[in-house]
Parts: sequence; structure tokens; C-alpha cells
Amino acid sequence: MLWRVCGGASVSFMSESDHQTKLRELEAEIRRLKTALSDLERSYDVTLESLGDALDLKEASSGGHSRQVTAFAIVIARAMGLPIEKIPTIARGAFLHDIGKMAIPDAILRKPGKLTPEETAITQQHCFKGYQMVQKIPFLVEACDIVYSHHERYDGTGYPRGLKGEQIPLGARIVAVANTLASITSDVPYRPKRSYQAAREEIIRWSGRQFDPEVVKAFLEIPEDIWDRLRRDISSQAQGH
Repeated sequence: MLWRVCGGASVSFMSESDHQTKLRELEAEIRRLKTALSDLERSYDVTLESLGDALDLKEASSGGHSRQVTAFAIVIARAMGLPIEKIPTIARGAFLHDIGKMAIPDAILRKPGKLTPEETAITQQHCFKGYQMVQKIPFLVEACDIVYSHHERYDGTGYPRGLKGEQIPLGARIVAVANTLASITSDVPYRPKRSYQAAREEIIRWSGRQFDPEVVKAFLEIPEDIWDRLRRDISSQAQGH
């Protein structure tokens, strides 16, 4: 046992064996904490899934729009070679991209015809409203920028802030393409679904204007059958709910 005297008082130090015991206890506590945090993170994700499903119901979406955009965004992100640790943030941002629509009146969201300029302005508020909802949650601090920015356009003509090029978070640029693909190939109140080829042509047409050309390039390299398979899987999962 080591000792030292400080101010006339004896202060003891732990033996080597005691030190190792304490170290093992600390490591065990750290592992328990990591497990608890992981469990908490999973519970958050389950909660987020419930919110996304609720939004799909509000919009009368039968195809699981939030899940489609999430799956499509993940595939594009992987095709771009993004680090694996970046994927969860993009996935959560994609899943919650339209969460602000919970604050938009049903009469506008489900309107079968063309929106008036006033109704369009109200709908466009969903980006900021979603950001306000999500940014209060520390767990989603990075994902909230995707929610805020997914309707920005690469040429700076988007909303709500008119961001341009790389001012737009990469996750939001990816979600913009994934969202367009999911929307065009799904039934929505104001029009029936269109083909993958129509979506592909639309995305190519707007490359460099609405969409980041690098994201479009990665999208075009992904085989069509992957999108079909993902859509079928998500549709079957939605029916299972």
C-alpha cells in the first residue's frame, strides 16, 4: 500500500489489484451505459416510426411514403459511398422529412385539385414547422437540418430559405431525389402514380437546377429492379400493419 502525507493527514492510494478491480467495474458500467443508450436510441426510432406512420395516415398514403423515401435515400447514400456512420442521420431525416405536415390542415393535404397560392404557401410552411418539432430533440439535432432543407433547390430557387448548392445539407439533397422518386411513382390526391421511367426522366431533366448533379449521378447508377423490390417490400409491410 502506498501512502503520502498531505497537510499532516494520511492519504492512502489503492493497491494495484484494487485499481484493476475498480477499472473493471468502470468498464462494466460504461458497457451498461452504452447498452442503455442503444436501447434508448432504438426506442426513439420506434417512436419516430409511429410518427411517420401517423403522417402517412393523415395524408391517406397507402404506400408508406415516409418509409419509401427513407429506403430510397439510404440506397442513394450508399451508392455515393457515404460513411456508414452518416446513414442513420440521413435515414431519420428522410423518415421525418414531412413531419411538419402534421400541422397542415387535412383539407389542404388531401385536396384532389390544384392548390390556391394561399394553400401552397401554407403547405410550404411544413419545412419550418417540422424543423421546429425535431430540433427540440437532441437525438435528432443533425436530422432536423434535412427536415428543414429538403425542398431547397440546387440552383437556389427552393424554399424556405433559398439555399444554393452545397449550402444545402447533403442529406437534404439526397432526400430531395428520393422524395421525388417516391412521389412520382405513388398515387397522390391530385394525380395517379406514374412509371419509374417518368420519374427517372424528371430527375434527369432537373439535374443541376432542382437536384444536385452528383446525387443524380449516383441515382442513375442504381438498377431499376432495386426500387421495385423496395417498393413491394414496403407496401407489404404497410399492409401488415
